[in-house]
Amino acid sequence: MTVVVMEPAEPSAASTDRPRRIRQRRTGSDLLFRGVIRAGGLMVLAIMLLVGIFLTLRALPALRTMGWRFLTVQEWDPAGAAFGVAGVLVGTVLIGMVAIVIAVPLATGAALYIAEYAPRRIAPVLVNVVDLMAAVPSVVYGIWGLYLLQPHLLVAGEQGEGLPRWLATYLGWIPLFRVDGYDPRDPIGSNSALTGSTFVAGIIVAMMVTPIISSVMREVFSQAPVGEREGAFALGATKWGMIRSVVLPFGRGGMIGGTMLGLGRALGETIGVFLVISFVFVIQPHILQNGGGSISSLIALRYAESNAIGIAGLMAAGLVLFVMTLLVNFGAGLIINRSRSGAASDA
Repeated sequence: MTVVVMEPAEPSAASTDRPRRIRQRRTGSDLLFRGVIRAGGLMVLAIMLLVGIFLTLRALPALRTMGWRFLTVQEWDPAGAAFGVAGVLVGTVLIGMVAIVIAVPLATGAALYIAEYAPRRIAPVLVNVVDLMAAVPSVVYGIWGLYLLQPHLLVAGEQGEGLPRWLATYLGWIPLFRVDGYDPRDPIGSNSALTGSTFVAGIIVAMMVTPIISSVMREVFSQAPVGEREGAFALGATKWGMIRSVVLPFGRGGMIGGTMLGLGRALGETIGVFLVISFVFVIQPHILQNGGGSISSLIALRYAESNAIGIAGLMAAGLVLFVMTLLVNFGAGLIINRSRSGAASDA
């Protein structure tokens, strides 16, 4: 508790309306609270620093062996002193991009419905449901994707043309959607070339990050100024017109920040990707084609069978992932902190 002491202003010949001088006298409980909060913040920074130092020290043997080639080699053979994360690094980014492209529209729609359209009796239930989705273990999402999503995604409807096959058929001229050695127009062609792909893994990761992105967006949308909302309605705007001119511009910073926070989670997802994807160590730029990988799933795949230099290589891979997610989350924090009420609304 802070005790505010107001001293009477000294009389002056020029004026007796001078402002009073205000002094704050902090009590013991106030000082204790400030100390606990400050210690908690410093502890978080210290833990992050210690994690970075630990990974760096454990990764030094691998970094000395490979140098900068660790970021460009497309194989993993620690015994032969030839290992790197080029393939899984590209795979990590592609999986994250697929997840964000799918998750952001879903999260935006859910956040707008809960904040603007849902009845007051239903909105709290929807908030709890979305938040509970974030608490579901990733292994459950992985099992769901492996045994339910992937089979139904590859074969949909009576004609057996699932979404990956449709994309390969009509968008295969785009390198990202091309599948080498696969003819999507062959009626008896096997869909095995489309299993265990970056696309399927990205959908699973999208389901994991959607609740995180939606929660951030929902909080930002609900803080849009009431005065600007009413002003938009007074000017004749419809509900969607008010959202487009007030809520969305106001929440732009939160939308970007939430998206980047979701991307940071997507880059580090492990078990969901590990269960679904067919692991390869080369750069696989075709998201519909069988094969891919991520840094986190590489660590889960090779940790148990690695020797000393292999463990060091995995630690170096973890260091690369740590730096990536740290930069993404740091950027998200900057964007969220820079957004302020009414700063970008058009009403």
